[in-house]
Amino acid sequence: MRILITGSSGLIGSEVCTYFASVGWTVHGLDNNQRAHFFGPEGDTRWNQQRLQATLRNFQHHELDIRDRRGILALLEQLKPDAIVHAAAQPSHDLAARIPFDDFDTNAVGTLNLLEATRQHAPEAVFVYMSTNKVYGDAPNRIPLVERETRWDYADPAYSHGIPETFPIDQSKHSLFGAGKVAGDILVQEYGRYFGMKTCCLRGGCLTGPNHSGVELHGFLSYLIRCNLEQRLYRIYGYKGKQVRDNIHSFDVARFIHEFIKAPRCGEVYNLGGGKPNSCSIREAFRKVEDITGKKMIYEYIEKAREGDHICYYSDLRKMQNHYPSWDITMSLDQIFREIVESWQNRL
Repeated sequence: MRILITGSSGLIGSEVCTYFASVGWTVHGLDNNQRAHFFGPEGDTRWNQQRLQATLRNFQHHELDIRDRRGILALLEQLKPDAIVHAAAQPSHDLAARIPFDDFDTNAVGTLNLLEATRQHAPEAVFVYMSTNKVYGDAPNRIPLVERETRWDYADPAYSHGIPETFPIDQSKHSLFGAGKVAGDILVQEYGRYFGMKTCCLRGGCLTGPNHSGVELHGFLSYLIRCNLEQRLYRIYGYKGKQVRDNIHSFDVARFIHEFIKAPRCGEVYNLGGGKPNSCSIREAFRKVEDITGKKMIYEYIEKAREGDHICYYSDLRKMQNHYPSWDITMSLDQIFREIVESWQNRL
């Protein structure tokens, strides 16, 4: 079996490469280190590419930009993979406002290039798209909230399990990043529903893990932990530092992707995150990392929140678990923190 993974040097891409190599697949990774262009030297992922090439025997790297339509068409015609996991993206909603053409061309047009190349050359392949919870815009902020000592939480019991896939995506502020990802998300659904292709959108919460090159503009836990270890200044933007995210380890993401590939559906959508048990606020994250490292967080508070930011967001995992009952979260929040701390200690 042959799989193509875009963004293969990134957090999710590299985890998916490692996972599928471990179960015997031939793995083709596509990456051109665009993250270094977007975020500078700290976003560079060449180290991860080199790690994959050194450790995975059945891995081949392809230096290619997903915006290169001819290149993508030629690669899919050559490989004819059994599955495609599309994890390449411009991932920052803050940065998107400064580079709107690059953002949309990467996140929307790049996704279209891959979908059409798949339809033309590998129509039976399973296509998994790493979408984002930003497709919901800031609409989750309309849910009544209760303020607790260290976090915000939903006051409406209808959301006690988190945000479901039926939550509306329009009439809200998405950021330009979110708008581009909505376009990609809808395209992936449409290629499934219109052409009958086996596609799904995974609307990720905070996808995290030890192989993340976290920066301030993208990579919540990874960047926060690095700031703690290096005693850098961390900036909290609004909401009293009580804004909540659910965190899922990249290994559990790869496990779900495998479950979907084994029993695919057409044009499906899943909210993929750690769920409420793996959720934490910035304040709570400070406490967790301080307990592990013994170092106090150095931070400043900025009253103005990021545009379109969620006050509280965690994923309702019940649809995923109903469709794929053998899948569940295996990596706890405490395990995630410990792994990221250890990874940064080894890299710094």
